[in-house]
Amino acid sequence: MEAYKRSQRVASRMREELTLLLRGMNDPRLVAPVITRVELTDDLSFARIFVRQELLVPDEAAQKRMLRGFDAASGRLRQQVGRALGLRHAPELRFLYDDGQDAATRVEEILREIATEKK
Repeated sequence: MEAYKRSQRVASRMREELTLLLRGMNDPRLVAPVITRVELTDDLSFARIFVRQELLVPDEAAQKRMLRGFDAASGRLRQQVGRALGLRHAPELRFLYDDGQDAATRVEEILREIATEKK
């Protein structure tokens, strides 16, 4: 069994901790946020956090609004995550919208249309 890098272990814990912290956020821009994955550099100095809105149909304005909310909260989240994980230096947090699920949904729609046309 291959051992995981420290950065992968910390990224996994960071995702769990951020999920808990987001439950207590009162920012109206952060409607039903879901953290899909966290990518952390090997030196733990920079984290890319991929997020999406679970309940809403994706629209560009809502995505931008949500990302602005995350940008506004990033300093506080960085501090809280660093403290919770016991890190000497908390990584810089960069929030990005994860459109992977949107692309998968679109592919499924196209495949259904093709199947319907064949019939």
